[in-house]
Amino acid sequence: MALTVMKFGGTSVATVERLQKVADRIIRQKEQGDQVLVVVSAMGKTTDQLVAMAGEISEQPSKREMDVLLATGEQVTIALLSMVLIERGCPAISYTGWQAGVKTEAVHGSARILTIDTTAIRSQLKVGRIVIVAGFQGVTEAGTITTLGRGGSDTSAVALAAALGAKHCEIYTDVAGVFTSDPRYVKKARKLKEISYDEMLEMAYLGAGVLHPRAVEYAKNSHLELVVRSSFSDEEGTVIKEEATMETSKSVRGLAFEKNVTKVTLLGLPNNVPAVSSVFDAIAAQHINIDVIVQNVLNKAKTSLSFTLDSDFLNELLDVLNTKKNELGFEEIVHESGLSKVSIVGSGMASNPGVAAQMFHALAEKGIKVKMISTSEIKVSTIIDETNLLEALDTLHETFELAQEESVHLH
Repeated sequence: MALTVMKFGGTSVATVERLQKVADRIIRQKEQGDQVLVVVSAMGKTTDQLVAMAGEISEQPSKREMDVLLATGEQVTIALLSMVLIERGCPAISYTGWQAGVKTEAVHGSARILTIDTTAIRSQLKVGRIVIVAGFQGVTEAGTITTLGRGGSDTSAVALAAALGAKHCEIYTDVAGVFTSDPRYVKKARKLKEISYDEMLEMAYLGAGVLHPRAVEYAKNSHLELVVRSSFSDEEGTVIKEEATMETSKSVRGLAFEKNVTKVTLLGLPNNVPAVSSVFDAIAAQHINIDVIVQNVLNKAKTSLSFTLDSDFLNELLDVLNTKKNELGFEEIVHESGLSKVSIVGSGMASNPGVAAQMFHALAEKGIKVKMISTSEIKVSTIIDETNLLEALDTLHETFELAQEESVHLH
């Protein structure tokens, strides 16, 4: 019997009324003869409300206790959804992350899943129950509750689907699939029928909020097909798989962006490899993610090092670097906030060297200044002022004709 994993996000389960609609979908899937495992997020804005309450108590609440607190959000959803299904005469059982056998590393707030013991889940599926699992959470070897960080429920769903050998994993959200760009910002954004893991991974890393990068990584490594679709309509979603089966006519498939970016520059850093690596070691030790990196050699002795990060982590970063200023040997830190990152993505870019030039030309024509650049085989990212974000998105969407359907032919 085939297993389908269905994951429902916070907006999909925000009210009891919506839980009833989610139950309709689950029952339809079950009636097709599949075993069904459901992974859910906390209802609506629950997580935000819990974070706000903790914030009233402490500016920097204990990370361990935050995980204990936030894990309750999903626990509410699993119990209520199970009740809805049982009330409809559909055998169901709810499991928290640790009851579901999800073991993680001992990092609070952004733990990685290490192993999943599927024994309990398999025994329930075997007797015909629908298993409802709390996403976003797990437990350490020592029995401490952990959470998986932003988008953690996607990661839970994909990891469980892979561990259980599911035929595919469906991610239900408040959008109808993966679009060429965020339709809330780009009016002409178009839904993609399919996208490769690599393209989706870049889109997710670069700010496309529809799927978390870690979830896409799990799917890619497990060769698990993902489908992103709307929980509010029956239209077909976007399939994410190894390689799109069709060769597309477009080098650029999508446009991703991130707001709330800060650029930090260390001036007068000693110009040697140990000095630069020491800076990144100090930052990594605090679990602060940095993004675009540019080094400018000033002379034989000195260099300047610039990098970007999420503005929310700026104060933490400045504390770390200022505390270690003498040890790291830099002269001064300067930083600039109010920036955005805009990226073009497409696996066809690797064989089309003119794409980056086209991007810079389009931005220059609009007088949009590029402050930093980062490239890979299938993406080009630029850092610009956030005030220029909407104009940059519209300009690039038009430049690369993303609103137009792709002409395709089979390999």
